[in-house]
Amino acid sequence: MVYIALRSTSRGVVATELSDDGDLVLETVVAEADLAAWVAAREPERPRWVWGDTSRWYPQLLAAGVRVDRCVDLRLCHTILRNSAAAASSALATAARDSWDAPPPARAATTSDALFDLEGPADDADPIAEWRRQRDAVAGAADHGRLGLLLAAESVGALVAAEMRFAGLPWSVEEHDRVLTEILGPRIPGGRPARLDALADRLRELLDAPALNPDSQQDLLKALQNAGFRVESTSKWEIREIDHPAVEPLLEYKSLSRLLSANGWHWLEEWVRDGRFRPVYVPGGVVTGRWASDGGGALQLPKQVRSAVVPDPGWRFVVADASQLEPRVLAAMSGDRAMAKAGQASDMYQGMVDTGAVETREQAKYGMLGAIYGGTTGESGRMRPRIEKAFPAAMAFVEAAARAGEHGDVVSTWLGRSSPPGEGLGYDETASEVQKRRTQQRAAAWGRFTRNFVVQGTAAEWALCWMGSLRRRLWSLGGGSLVEKPHLVFFLHDELIVHTPAGLAEEVAAAMRESAAEAGRLLFGGVPVEFAVSVAIVDRYSDAK
Repeated sequence: MVYIALRSTSRGVVATELSDDGDLVLETVVAEADLAAWVAAREPERPRWVWGDTSRWYPQLLAAGVRVDRCVDLRLCHTILRNSAAAASSALATAARDSWDAPPPARAATTSDALFDLEGPADDADPIAEWRRQRDAVAGAADHGRLGLLLAAESVGALVAAEMRFAGLPWSVEEHDRVLTEILGPRIPGGRPARLDALADRLRELLDAPALNPDSQQDLLKALQNAGFRVESTSKWEIREIDHPAVEPLLEYKSLSRLLSANGWHWLEEWVRDGRFRPVYVPGGVVTGRWASDGGGALQLPKQVRSAVVPDPGWRFVVADASQLEPRVLAAMSGDRAMAKAGQASDMYQGMVDTGAVETREQAKYGMLGAIYGGTTGESGRMRPRIEKAFPAAMAFVEAAARAGEHGDVVSTWLGRSSPPGEGLGYDETASEVQKRRTQQRAAAWGRFTRNFVVQGTAAEWALCWMGSLRRRLWSLGGGSLVEKPHLVFFLHDELIVHTPAGLAEEVAAAMRESAAEAGRLLFGGVPVEFAVSVAIVDRYSDAK
């Protein structure tokens, strides 16, 4: 395999070719204006491009019509290796913090005027030295195969994130405006839409607060307390406990106000350009490895506006949703045979019913949520003993992760991403009883976090492998550039949307399913758990569910 490291210098971009053993083969200086053409000329060799930050190097290549197949995102990989228990003794993990440890740069909604926006916190460091340091860390890890797969998957995820932002999610401004007008009333520049205004008047009347501004949390809390309610916040959870005629209009106001602020007309003007929504995805933005969003709120796209997500004429959406992903991941990780058998069903919760563990699908769902998130009350708590009896290995697995967290220990995902250590959770015989109780409460909370970390983080790894496999398959379909053939346009934890020419929709649907199965094999080998995905070919996103 050929590696080519890119680094921006005053002379231009220095491209250093490296052998699979890490030896220097050739160094070339390329003018920034010629870089896209130079990369395109080398890409047929399928090198692995080594750079500091995909979000800085790749968008300009895409803008020039250049897609790359593989890369090493040094910043993302460094973060994993710095914190991974598997690489804890490596020179990278034990070294003093440096520029590679800097937080990811904020990605603006628009690009700069420069041809290549290559300046960043890691650009002063040597990418070749860092790449070698990372290779040594992986080679010295106890299970270097898994850790290497995680780094490759994380880097592919960075490519996908850049490609989805470049391609954009097709969006109908007219449909979005119609939805907002129907739900909120006509837009009032500088004022509340009619529906919100009417609700605000109703709340002032019901709470006997003529000057109430329901958009002010302080104002609203004061009005509720003056009305005799013992509330400490304006959260919907507290408000729902109140028995008063104002509750229903207040909850409706909060819901509509959220829609207006998060995805209203101002959002539409800021984030939708030329019929495309281009959010800023942040791979690995959450400690578990799940993605975050640094603009546009892509990971919280409400159902009310999904009818505005409409494919281009002659194109369709293929929407895939991984069914009961986290329970399936838990079955595979724990090696629980009974749970794995239930996971062979397309509906795993129904599969649990069929094994006799519980009587209903709802019981299975709540029981598994309790197992993964540590629920001890309500239906989750009531079902927990039955889940423990039916699936002892799976429950023992998450219980071990919880106990480790309670003691302040680190836990890791299947591929080797590690949790932060719990702090201040150790036993202190000199502490007072109050201090001990507080420590116990913190320990229990951290145990719930580590219990979920191992499952949610591994599910995020499966999703990265799913996207990577699907990305490769999509590139083989059709002809032309990235946006002229089927391409990924949206990702939400366990859901993917592909924008495809209508004639290729069925092939894309098959690729969705095949990629999900391949992701399961990559992570877990021959474990008999089916990673089922539900797939829909639709003419708008709202029709998928």
